[in-house]
Amino acid sequence: MHDEAWHSDRIKEECGVTGIFTRDGHAARLSFFTLFALQHRGQESTGIAVSDGDKVRMHRDMGLVSQVFNEEILETLVGNMAIGHTRYSTTGASVSRNAQPIFCTSQVGEIAVAHNGNLINAVEIREEMEAEGETFESTADSEVIARLIITNLHNGIEEAVRVAMKKIQGAYSVAVLTKNEIIGFRDPHGVRPLSAGTMDDGWMIASETCAFGPVGGEVTHEIQPGECVIISNDGMRFVQVVPTQRPAMCMFEFIYFARPDSVMYDTTLYGARKRMGEELFNEYPVEADIVVPVPDSGIPAALGYSDASGIPYCEGMSKSRYIHRTFIQPDQRMRERGVRMKLSPIDEHIKGQRIVLVDDSIVRGTTTTQIVKMLYDAGAKEVHVRITAPPIKYPCFYGIDMASKGELVAAVKTIDEIGEHLGADSLGYLSIPGVVKAVRSDLGKSSYCLACFSGEYPIDVPKDLTKMAFEKPPEVGEMAAIKVGQIPLFTEDSASED
Repeated sequence: MHDEAWHSDRIKEECGVTGIFTRDGHAARLSFFTLFALQHRGQESTGIAVSDGDKVRMHRDMGLVSQVFNEEILETLVGNMAIGHTRYSTTGASVSRNAQPIFCTSQVGEIAVAHNGNLINAVEIREEMEAEGETFESTADSEVIARLIITNLHNGIEEAVRVAMKKIQGAYSVAVLTKNEIIGFRDPHGVRPLSAGTMDDGWMIASETCAFGPVGGEVTHEIQPGECVIISNDGMRFVQVVPTQRPAMCMFEFIYFARPDSVMYDTTLYGARKRMGEELFNEYPVEADIVVPVPDSGIPAALGYSDASGIPYCEGMSKSRYIHRTFIQPDQRMRERGVRMKLSPIDEHIKGQRIVLVDDSIVRGTTTTQIVKMLYDAGAKEVHVRITAPPIKYPCFYGIDMASKGELVAAVKTIDEIGEHLGADSLGYLSIPGVVKAVRSDLGKSSYCLACFSGEYPIDVPKDLTKMAFEKPPEVGEMAAIKVGQIPLFTEDSASED
C-alpha cells in the first residue's frame, strides 16, 4: 500500500504534539482543531488524552484526524486539560498499538505522553527497565519516555521529567498529561520545535505556531532546548531542567516540514523559503522564460527566484487537493504514471517555454524525473531544476523517516550525474551557507542540525540504530488492528513529494 511512486519517493513527515488547558471543559474539541492544523506532520495515526482533574481518558486510532474523531467521540472526552498527537512512525511500526498518546498508570497516578522526535538510546534504556521488571506494550521509543516518567512520578512531575531528560538521548519535543498538569519539554539541542502561549481562558503548547490561530491562541514563548513548561490551575511556568547544549534545530523544518505560516527562530517560514529562492538565483542564475514551482512547497522559493531574477513567475502545474482521500489501490499502469495522479501540467503555460523548475528537495530522484518528463511532454523547450535543500547525502536519526544512504541519489551520484538522471538541462542545489543565510542571516550553521547534508551529527548515533529496533515478527491478527479504510493511500502534505 506504500509502494506507489509518489508516496515512496518523498521524505516522510515526523509527528505533531499539542497541549490545551482551558477552563471551559472543552479541551478535547480545541485539541482536535490544533491537531487538524498539524496534520501535515503525520497522517498514520492520531489521538487525544484528556483529564477532568480526577481521571485521564484517551481515544486514539489509525488514520487522519478527521477520520479518527467525530462529534460523538469528542463528547466523551470531557475535561479541561488535553494533549494530542498526530503520527508518522519514525521508530516502531505503523500499527495501532504504537498510536499515541502513550498511556501509563501506576499506584501514584496516570499519565499520557505524546512525543515528536527519535531517541538514540531507547534500546539500551528499555533493556535496563525490562530487566528490572518493567513491561512495555508498544514498540515505539516514545513509551520509554512515558515509562521513565511514570516510575519516578512519586517524586513529583517536575522531578520525574528531570530524571527522564537526564537519561534519554536524541531528539524530542514531548507533551505530558497528568490528572492536574500539562508538561511540555524539549531536548537539550532543540532539534524538534515546541512553542507555548496563552488562550482566552487558558494556555497551550504545540509543535508549530500555526496550531495557535485556529483556537484563538497567542504564542508567547518558544520553548528553549532543555527547558520545560508546566501548565496547571496556577498558570504557566518555565523551568530549565537540563543545560542547553549546542542548538541544533532541524533545517528541514525550515525547508520542508513546517507550515509556511509557522514561526521558528523568530522567523516566518514563508519568508525564509522565499529568501531561499533568492539565494538560489544568486548561486545558480539561468536565462529562462518562466519560473514554475512544484506545488505547494516550491511556491515561496519560486516567487523568490522570480523576484531576484526578474523572470516571470507562472503556475505550470495543477495539484489535486483530494487524491489523498482515496483508499483505492492503483493498478500497475497507474503507478507508472506516478506524479500524474497528483500533478497535471497546464499546457498553455508550458509549451515552448524555457522553465526554471523550483522544488524543495530531491531524495531518490524518481519523482523529480517524472515531473521533468511531464513538462517536456507538455511542450517545454528547456527545464532547469533548482532545489532549495542542499544535496541530501546522509540519513536522519532524529525523527525524519528518510531513505537509507544507498537510496539517496546525492550519496551515489555527482550533481552532473543527477542532472543527467533527471533529464534536466541544468541542476542547481542551494548551498549549506545559502540555506543558513536565508533562514537567519545573523545565525551561523552551528545553530542548526545539517547532518543529512554534511554528515556531522550533533548527537552521536549508534551504528546499529534502526526504526524497527523493538519489532518482532507480527503476530496473527496484528495488522487486523489497523481498521480497513483508515490509512490513506496519498497523504495531505505541505511540501513536495520527492
